[in-house]
Amino acid sequence: MKAEIISVGTELLLGEVVNTNASDIAKALKEIGISVYNIDTVGDNPKRLYEDIEKAYDRSDIIITTGGLGPTKDDLTKDIVADFLKVDMVLDENEVEKLKNYFKNRKDELNEGNMTQAYFPKGYEILDNPNGTASGCVINKDNKIIIVMPGPPREMKPMLKNYVIPYLSKLSSKYFASKTINVIGIGESKMEEMIMELIKHQTNPTIAPYFKDKSLTLRVMASDDDKKTAENMLLPTIEKIKSILNDNIYAYGDDLAIEDVVCKYLMDNNLTVSTVESCTGGMLSSRIINISGISKCFKSGYVTYSNESKIQLGVSEDTLQKYGAVSEQTAIEMATACAKKSGSDIAISTTGVAGPDGGSEEKPVGLVYIGLYINGQTYCKKLNIVGNRQRIRRIATSNALDFVRRTLKMPIYEIN
Repeated sequence: MKAEIISVGTELLLGEVVNTNASDIAKALKEIGISVYNIDTVGDNPKRLYEDIEKAYDRSDIIITTGGLGPTKDDLTKDIVADFLKVDMVLDENEVEKLKNYFKNRKDELNEGNMTQAYFPKGYEILDNPNGTASGCVINKDNKIIIVMPGPPREMKPMLKNYVIPYLSKLSSKYFASKTINVIGIGESKMEEMIMELIKHQTNPTIAPYFKDKSLTLRVMASDDDKKTAENMLLPTIEKIKSILNDNIYAYGDDLAIEDVVCKYLMDNNLTVSTVESCTGGMLSSRIINISGISKCFKSGYVTYSNESKIQLGVSEDTLQKYGAVSEQTAIEMATACAKKSGSDIAISTTGVAGPDGGSEEKPVGLVYIGLYINGQTYCKKLNIVGNRQRIRRIATSNALDFVRRTLKMPIYEIN
């Protein structure tokens, strides 16, 4: 089956709202083996929306729209769908009652604009919306399916997960099994090059690489009439990928950030950690602190941006004068001083040239040192990162976390 996604809203075209809905829907459809043929964004314009639906109806089996279900006069998605299908709009009394109760509980009145949200194209099935006033609907007509959902992601995403995907899954006789492989420490082109032979000869299962800010992922997917058979089909391909990428893989089973895996290991093994940052300026500690439960392990985070603050922490002034702030020696002393001051088992330091200014021939923009202290032992990693200031800081942070993973020889984390 082929699907098309139409996002409705002038605010999307103006760039005032980022369209995350299309991405979320496309990912969810991929999981159940439905190919997305086209993704479109259209403003609150009846003529253009009608034309988009008309084209999508000719090309695809499923049309999914988001947006245009509000109480204002420019919210016309359901009306345009009804117009295109040549069916009447029908008042749903159950939806009227839900709206009445909704506004009664808020000590407000149900107005005429909100009443329009209780009308649906004839032949509809309701998609409940416990997070807002605009229920969605499904119209299955002439072997074509049109699914209409609200625009706000906090309303759309639960509806997609709880109603739309289960509904569409029943239409396929195939079972789709998939597993995500999380990769770090190599670039996207290098990863693709390493597994290119597998990608070239893929049939079932398939391998799809995805490149993200924090790490890389590979999605391995197999399909079969039998659930267990589909799941077992994944295993040989995953083993082949593991033999190629080796310790660049840090997790299986879900889309996990490197901090998820590192922090879980620290918590499971009762290891305390602290950070001292220069070029990353708190980004490292922020990503660690973002993990729930990490308070049992995370002790302190220092940002020592100036040489004076590094000296106050415990870095030798002689080291700074002889080797400079951006050096292996300074990175190690930062980590050691951090561990002593915080009393942590592990301390991580970052120091580098984030740019765009401040680089030199000897120490160019993108040069970063990561220092690591683990129970009396010190380690250092040198990086040369290409990109703008934010990318350099972000990549340095991910590599710092990965350096901890590799040094502690953490096993690959797996979600079954």
